[in-house]
Amino acid sequence: MSGFAMGRHHQIKIEPTRAKNPVYTLKRIAGYLKPFGSRLLLAGLLAIAQTLLAVSAPILIGRAVDILWAFLNGSLILSQAGYSLNRTMLLLFIVYAGSWAASAGSFYIMVIVGQKVLFTLRSQVFGKIESLSLRFFDKQETGDMMSRMTNDTEVINRVLSRGITRFASSILTLAGILIAMLTLNLSLALVSFSILPLMIISTLFFSKRVRRAYRRTRKTIGQVSAELEENISGVRVAQAFSRQRENIAGFREVNKANREANIDAETITAAFSPTLDVLSVIGTALVLGYGGYLALHGLITVGIIVAFLQYVRRFFQPVRAISHIWSNMQSAIAGAERIFELLEDPLFLADADNAKDLSRLEGKIEFKNVFFSYDRDVPVLKGVSLITEPGQTIALVGPTGAGKTTIINLIARFYDAEKGSVLIDGRDVRNVTRRSLRSQMGIVLQDTFLFSDTVMENIRYGRLDADDEAVKDAASLANAHAFIMKLPEAYHTKVMEGGSNLSRGQGQLLSIARAVLADPRILILDEATSSVDTQTEKLIQQALVKLLKGRTSIVAAHRLSTIRRADVILVVKEGMIVERGNHEELLNKQGTYYSIYKSQFRAAK
Repeated sequence: MSGFAMGRHHQIKIEPTRAKNPVYTLKRIAGYLKPFGSRLLLAGLLAIAQTLLAVSAPILIGRAVDILWAFLNGSLILSQAGYSLNRTMLLLFIVYAGSWAASAGSFYIMVIVGQKVLFTLRSQVFGKIESLSLRFFDKQETGDMMSRMTNDTEVINRVLSRGITRFASSILTLAGILIAMLTLNLSLALVSFSILPLMIISTLFFSKRVRRAYRRTRKTIGQVSAELEENISGVRVAQAFSRQRENIAGFREVNKANREANIDAETITAAFSPTLDVLSVIGTALVLGYGGYLALHGLITVGIIVAFLQYVRRFFQPVRAISHIWSNMQSAIAGAERIFELLEDPLFLADADNAKDLSRLEGKIEFKNVFFSYDRDVPVLKGVSLITEPGQTIALVGPTGAGKTTIINLIARFYDAEKGSVLIDGRDVRNVTRRSLRSQMGIVLQDTFLFSDTVMENIRYGRLDADDEAVKDAASLANAHAFIMKLPEAYHTKVMEGGSNLSRGQGQLLSIARAVLADPRILILDEATSSVDTQTEKLIQQALVKLLKGRTSIVAAHRLSTIRRADVILVVKEGMIVERGNHEELLNKQGTYYSIYKSQFRAAK
C-alpha cells in the first residue's frame, strides 16, 4: 500500500468517444416518462398555449405601430387611434400574462415529473449495485459508481425538469414564427428564410461534436469521483507513508483530464452562439432591406416590417435555446448511457429460474473437486474437496494467498465455482436462493465494517427485527456490553465513519455481537482475531466459544488458540488442501502444518 493510488494516476485513459446509439437511449428515457402521460399532456398543452400567445405578440406590436402611423398620417382621429391603441395594449398585456402563466405551469409540472424520474433512476441504480456480485466490484471503482448515481442522474434531471418543456416550446415557437411570417407576407418571409439552410448545416455540424465531447466529460467526472473516494478513504495510509504530494499530483492529472474535456465541450458549445449572432444580423439586414423596398412601393405597412423584425429577433432566441438545451441533452444522453450500461450489466450470480429457498440448515458443507480463479490466467483453487459435518468447527490454515478466503467466499456464494460444486446440506448453492442461504450464515471478517449509525443499530444489522433487549443480550454474549456501557451514550453512541471512534478490537466485538444476534446455522470467521491486542483477543475467544457452540463453523485463522479447538484443520497451500486432521495429528505428521506451527505458533505456546 506504500504506492497508494499511484499505479494508475499517470496512465489516464479516456475511452474512444465513438458515437453510440442515442435513439435507443432516448427510448429508454421515454420509458420512464410513460407513467406520467397525463401530466406530460397537460404540460404540452400549456406549452402550446404559451407558444400561441408568444407568437401573437409581434402581430399586436405591429398593429400598434400601424395605428400610430395612421394617426400621424391623419388617417385616424385621436379618439379612434386612442381607443384602438388602448385595446391593442390590453390584448398585449393579456398575451404576455397568459404566456407567463402557461410557461410557469408547464415548468412546475415538469419539475415534479423530473424529480419522480430521478427518484426512480437512483433507486434502480442503488438496487442494481446491491444485487451485483463481488466479481463486478473487483473491477469497478466505487467513485465511478457514485458518479453515475449522482452526477449522471442529475444531468438527466436538469433536462427533464427544465429542458424538455423549453425544447418543445422553442420548437413550437419556431413553427409559430414561420407560420406567422408566411401569413403576414409570403415574399418577405421567403427572403428571411434564405438563411435557414446555413442554420441547419451549422446546427448539425456542432451537435455531433457536442455529443462526443459531453460523453467524454461524463467519463472523466467519473474518474475524478473515483480518485476522490479512494484518496479520502486512504488518507491515513497516504499520511503514514508521506504520499500527499504524489497523490495531489496524481489527482491533478485526473482533474486536468476532466478540465480539458469540459473545455472542449464548452468551446464547441460556445462557438455555436456567435454563428447564430452572425445569421441573426444577416436576417435582420434582409428584413430591413427587402421590407423597406416593399414599404416604399406600398406593398406592406411599416407595422409588418416591425413585426418581421420582432420575429427575426425572436426566431434566433428559440434557436439559441434549442442549441443550449441540445448541448445539455447530449450530456444527459451520455450520462444516461452510463446509467443504463450499469443497469443492463449482467448479474453474474443471479438466482437460477428454478432456485428454491433453503429450509432451516443442518450445516453440512461439501466441496466436490472445486476449481476457481479471480483472473482466468491465475488459478486460486485447484480441485478442492472437503466435507464439514453439522456442528463441526473447521479451521483453514495456510500462507497468505493460499485460497482460505476464497473457500469462504464460495460457501457464502459471493462467487461461483468454475468447475466442481459447493453443496450445503446436499444441495448445490447455485440451485438455492442467495437470500435464504446467506440469511442462515453469520460472517465475522478481519476488517470489520461499521455503519455510520448508533452502536445499537450496528448490532441490530444482524437481525433487523430484534428488539433492544435482544441486542443487549447479544452484546453481553459477545463480551461487548462492558465497553459499550463506557461509551459516552452507551448503546446510542454514534459510530463515526469506518468506526474511527472505536478501536479495532471493539469493532470486532460489535461484529461478533452482530453475528450472535443473527443466530446463524453456519458461522464464518475470517481472521477475526488477527489484528487485536492480547487482552481483546481473550474477550473475543471467550465470545467465540459461546458463538461456535452447536453450529457449523469455518475459521480462517493464524492464532493458535482458535485453531487448536477445531475439530478438523485443513492446511491450504497454493490452492490445494495438502493436509487435514486435528492439531495433534498434524503436529505428529511434521509436514506443512508442523512447519507453520513452528514458525508462527511456538512463541504463543
